[in-house]
Amino acid sequence: MQERHKIGLFSLVMLALSSIIGSGWLFGSGEAAVVAGPAAIISWIIGAIVIMAIAFNYVELGAMFPESGGMSRYAQYSHGPLLGFIAAWANWVSLVTIIPIEAVAAVQYMSSWPWTWANWTQRFVAHGDVTTLGLVIVFLFMLVFTLLNFWSIRLLTRFTSLIAIFKMVVPALTIILLVASGFHSANFGHSWATFAPRGSAAIFQATTASGIIFSYNAFQTVINMGSEIRDSRHNVARGIAISLAISAVIYTLLQVTFIGSVPPHLLAQSGWHGLNFASPFADLAILLGLQWWSILLYLDAFVSPFGTGVTFVAVTSRTLWAMAKNKHMPQWLGRLNRRYGIPRLAMVANLVISLLMVSVFRNWSVLASVISTSTLIAYLTGPVTVISLRKLRPDFKRPVASKWLRIVAPLAFVLASLATYWAMWPTTIEVILVILLGLPFYIYYEWRQGFPALRQQLKGSLWLIIYLVFLSVVSYLGSRAFGGTNWLHYPWDFVLISVVAYVFYRWGVASRLESAELVAAAKVNEQVKVDDD
Repeated sequence: MQERHKIGLFSLVMLALSSIIGSGWLFGSGEAAVVAGPAAIISWIIGAIVIMAIAFNYVELGAMFPESGGMSRYAQYSHGPLLGFIAAWANWVSLVTIIPIEAVAAVQYMSSWPWTWANWTQRFVAHGDVTTLGLVIVFLFMLVFTLLNFWSIRLLTRFTSLIAIFKMVVPALTIILLVASGFHSANFGHSWATFAPRGSAAIFQATTASGIIFSYNAFQTVINMGSEIRDSRHNVARGIAISLAISAVIYTLLQVTFIGSVPPHLLAQSGWHGLNFASPFADLAILLGLQWWSILLYLDAFVSPFGTGVTFVAVTSRTLWAMAKNKHMPQWLGRLNRRYGIPRLAMVANLVISLLMVSVFRNWSVLASVISTSTLIAYLTGPVTVISLRKLRPDFKRPVASKWLRIVAPLAFVLASLATYWAMWPTTIEVILVILLGLPFYIYYEWRQGFPALRQQLKGSLWLIIYLVFLSVVSYLGSRAFGGTNWLHYPWDFVLISVVAYVFYRWGVASRLESAELVAAAKVNEQVKVDDD
């Protein structure tokens, strides 16, 4: 792709923010407050730390391998095709689900519009599920998401830059207006018991269960756009750091604002656990006499999911395109449009799959419960891969190579493991079963090739397969706060996972493979330019 058609830093940050600030900001603060009370503020900080630690590993990988859909390729470079497929499939499952989720979110928000002229939108949702009429609107939204990506990367960046600015301005003004209209410092409590009414375990529970990890997750938009980024050796790291920092500040301030803006009489009636806001910030605006601002919030409840859906069509198509390059999916999915360099066929395939998924699963929360966990499972390979590649190919060009990585990599692996556990039983085992649904594709294409180097592939991936079984068992036996049978009490469940996670991290690094995949990695790495070149 010519340099003038590539994405600059500003557009890259806007693209990432358009993904990160989706439907999560409108509901995350309310949901987290119900689970953890004022201590939900800590949940957002923990979520940011988890994602930033994970992203730290992918900055080096993204700068080393500036290729579209890169997150579907890295594990294959270091540990062979089987681990690469498991990681890519888990990541793709989470990404392709975001497209219908954001469309459903937009429709669900439309169905709650308070204006008389919009009464007809109430027929879009019944008993929490999208109706047949609502599905038609969902289909139209997803079609528009796809068409905005179909012709030009420049059209995508112009659209997302405009929406990203709107999506930052509205939350910022919401914070200012709600604080100015009434802020109750007493809502934060006068002791630990009132600040964290359900204990410290609820803080971690809210981090995953309330969509906090999900809200931060979209940093990988930057990684997956790889070869389409101008000056990728610098802008990959800058794009991730800037977008995550901005979103972390916005999300944390929104939570503080929500906690302080809830009328005290509502807390006196039912406490934090009894709050029941259909549209948290819009409902607060109405309670505080800001009806005019609630209208803009309802509008943003449509714009935010729309912007995220458009962005993830681009990201998901490049992920599927990269899986086809790995030779474990139909090769026609890997074809690029000659004029624009866009994987159009992969976009169409994702659209069809998204339509099928939303036809079966018509509830936003049902789909959302799987996304964070499947993504975290894919992220487990990142810290192992980046350290393994340092050992396998220390001579590769590394525009970004931090000395802190040897500490951050195992820490990120432990944090990703804990965040997976926070998703609560039975989500862990459900996600693993979804991931196993992809194995027939892998087995079929391996069979066509005569199962080459099967023993070597098992060596490179057995550590993750066994680790997923371990996480499932611990989730079932874990503390009651995380849906388990309470055989392992809190916080000893955290201690066990942390210790065992480090053991499996070391096993994963020791399982690195000297294979032909490194030849392909070297070809991509040759394209990298560093300051010393």
